[in-house]
Amino acid sequence: MPGIRFAATMLAAIHLTFSLPAFSTPPDEFADRVETLLEKFGVPGATVAIVEDGAVAFADGFGRRSLEARDAVDADTIFATGSTGKAFTSAALAILVDRGQLAWDDKVIDHMPDFRMYDAWVTREMTVRDLLVHRSGLGLGAGDLLFLPRSDLSREQTVRRLRHIKPATSFRSGYAYDNVLYMVAGQLIEEITGDTWETFVKANIFDVLGMKNSTVSDETLIASVNRARPHARLNGAIRGMGDQVPLDEASVIAPNAAPAGGLAISANDMTHWLLTQLDKGALRDSEKRLFSETQAKAMWTPVVLQPITPLTGDFKVTEPMFRTYALGWTVQDYRGAKLVWHGGAVFGSLAAVALLPEQNVGIYIAVNSEEGEMVRGLLYELLDHYLGLPMESWPEKLHEMKRDRQQAAVEVVQAPASAPKDVGPSLPLTGYTGKYNDPWYGTISVREESGALVVDFPHSMGLSATLEHYQYDTFRTQFNDPVMEPAYVTFNLDAEGKVSRITAKAISPIADFSFDYHDLLFTPAEE
Repeated sequence: MPGIRFAATMLAAIHLTFSLPAFSTPPDEFADRVETLLEKFGVPGATVAIVEDGAVAFADGFGRRSLEARDAVDADTIFATGSTGKAFTSAALAILVDRGQLAWDDKVIDHMPDFRMYDAWVTREMTVRDLLVHRSGLGLGAGDLLFLPRSDLSREQTVRRLRHIKPATSFRSGYAYDNVLYMVAGQLIEEITGDTWETFVKANIFDVLGMKNSTVSDETLIASVNRARPHARLNGAIRGMGDQVPLDEASVIAPNAAPAGGLAISANDMTHWLLTQLDKGALRDSEKRLFSETQAKAMWTPVVLQPITPLTGDFKVTEPMFRTYALGWTVQDYRGAKLVWHGGAVFGSLAAVALLPEQNVGIYIAVNSEEGEMVRGLLYELLDHYLGLPMESWPEKLHEMKRDRQQAAVEVVQAPASAPKDVGPSLPLTGYTGKYNDPWYGTISVREESGALVVDFPHSMGLSATLEHYQYDTFRTQFNDPVMEPAYVTFNLDAEGKVSRITAKAISPIADFSFDYHDLLFTPAEE
């Protein structure tokens, strides 16, 4: 078709234009720029690594590991990297493919006989590749409450609960980001090798690459002295506003979800990963490889189209012409250049890993707070630098956009139209008490304590919420763990005035998708 031929011609021209780095080495006064942004946005600490043309161009830390201890961040300080770790899980599977123990299009059930999705046909057809590309039919963030804020469920137990999560769309019909299928991928590695995902990644990736300080679990992270503590703003009108406070590290990410984003990595260690990625699996100063060039190509090959949100104003130039998901990586264009990258977020920490393959440049940025404008803004500035584009002050522009978005959310939450009606509750508090079950989440207990309703959540290791009456038979949660987004909890009554089901939804219109309260449907549990 003519349009396709024209697009191919344009992409070829872009390839020629950006075949070599427009600029090398980080921008002048880059370190001063990072320090200025830390102060401006109230970010405790940051770490940055840059490689270019097969060498380390920059690796350093900035600010403090914690607002309390105030220890300085250095190039060996490890930061939680969130979902950037999905690429490590894909690489672990690629190693097994190279060994002949696995193929990308193998059926998952052939290696994990107990694996089940909600639909029997999907169970039979789900491949290893499907686990990694967010096209399973599950809804956005489905099942994340199985590990937020923490869980005593094993990975194997979590995987078994997948069979109860109803799909939102048909299989392979579109893109919807999830974490739970990366848990399956981690369990798959254990089923095939006999080693846990943690053991396999450390022995076959970290140790091979010389990533000596980085960790594969919360337990080893918390045991590390030189680590960045997570921070967040929790005491404002909505999450993300208020004062910066350190978080309880036990709430960063649960062990069962580690294959989806449980790594912590330093700037120095990340340079080894960046160089190996750009070298398509080849190891520096060695004839050995981490994975074959064939698998390197497979992991970067687009599989699923991602929707593109139209941008306006200054941000229009950053709107990609295409955005796809490969095996643990987003592959798109950025201002005419090919970009292979992934963001990462866990409570109190954000990160990004980005590669410009045509320019032979790799970038890693992480912060120990939830100021995404710092990570993405700096990433844009570095990408622009290496593409020879003018400075745009992206962090400040993103900060302003975030502030406007937050203010709009506050107005929705506090709007006069949302003022609750002075009606209800329909029942005395004892009428709401009891045990209620959701097939995938488990059984909650609603009890009366000191004249109020309290909900105890299963497997979340002490998580509970006091329910404050809102209107009718709807209550607002006051969680005992501040990292949780407040929610509306609604009790539905049957014709006899007994609770027939309980539903919930996040109060803030900009709550993170991982707080998938809307997917819960509790009904009275059988004795």
